[in-house]
Amino acid sequence: MKIILGIGGGIAAYKAAELARLLMQQDHQVQAVMTGAAQEFIQPLTFAALTGRKVLTDLFAIESAIEHISIAQEHELMVVAPATADLIGRLALGLAGDFLGTLYLAFTGPVVVAPAMNVNMWQHPATQANLETLRQRGHRIVEPDSGYLACGMTGPGRLADPETIVEAILLETRKRRDLEGEVVLLTAGPTQEPLDPVRYISNRSSGKMGYALAEAAAARGAQVNLISGPVHLPAPRGVELIPVRTAAEMREQVFAHLAPATIVIKAAAVADFHLSHVPAQKVKKTAARMSLELDPTPDILAELGRKKGDRLLIGFAAETQNLVPEARRKLESKNCDMVVGNLVGGADVGFESDRNEVVLALRTGETIPLPRASKREIADRIFDQVLKLRLALHAANGH
Repeated sequence: MKIILGIGGGIAAYKAAELARLLMQQDHQVQAVMTGAAQEFIQPLTFAALTGRKVLTDLFAIESAIEHISIAQEHELMVVAPATADLIGRLALGLAGDFLGTLYLAFTGPVVVAPAMNVNMWQHPATQANLETLRQRGHRIVEPDSGYLACGMTGPGRLADPETIVEAILLETRKRRDLEGEVVLLTAGPTQEPLDPVRYISNRSSGKMGYALAEAAAARGAQVNLISGPVHLPAPRGVELIPVRTAAEMREQVFAHLAPATIVIKAAAVADFHLSHVPAQKVKKTAARMSLELDPTPDILAELGRKKGDRLLIGFAAETQNLVPEARRKLESKNCDMVVGNLVGGADVGFESDRNEVVLALRTGETIPLPRASKREIADRIFDQVLKLRLALHAANGH
């Protein structure tokens, strides 16, 4: 594999030499790219000797004006180690003031980022916000180790061991395109059930989890049809977006697109009730009390469970208590292969948050907790389990 190794300016830059050596030992082709600050800690000659290739350092000392484009197209993965707080911030903002920043913007493949910095810099909200931006782009973040740091402080911020970074690179390459040939049908966001022409019943779903799943599936090679209720999110790249408003419209589109689907994921928070007879005109406010008689909306997941055939069916259970029992109850009652259970109502996870913490209840009987992470990371971990579940079910059925 052809790998770009971006090296930031920190004392941990010397560990990047060991990382380059390990990658070369595994027969990868490594192109080192150093920031100006990195060259203050370790010489480019070190990486040239290890990789057998000229080290790229200066945006204005290149062979052609589009060298960053050709190098981006020639390589399959980029790893940035060490990624300093400054470098992480520049990547998050898309600043192209040096060769590495310019190359990053031109690169379209998977990116692995291994941060290294002082513990206070690591924990600063600005650094964490920039890391969250990179996670939302689908980049794999190799969390730093805790221990004694060069600054004399103790805590998280030490560059992960080169072996750990290599393992993250391997995981990133293995997962790429592992959903090729799959057709993923996804629902996301809330539905809106009208009460009159200007009012409706809805819920707090932001659609972020469903959109993260759609983005992850497309990045891993699947054909993705995303049926989405009203949200304020851009359509993920490479995904067919089918916008809907009500539960009835969502049901109609789900079954219109069901035939080619091999994996169905119902991440939408569909309203449970609707008004059967919606007034044609706005209902005027009066001093009198008003009562509404609501009817249940169609149970799309249950209907899919009856008609799923050999497809994998994954449901979601948003709960405020008894998470695991409720997830398993839904798994059985809706005939799902997996239910993703998450507690909602908290300030830092759930509907509006960019992070989530879930439990996977599987048809095999397993219950797998996924600790708190970005919704994009959670999405990839869900698909990892989907693929394992498929293998387990095939083995159980003698395939």
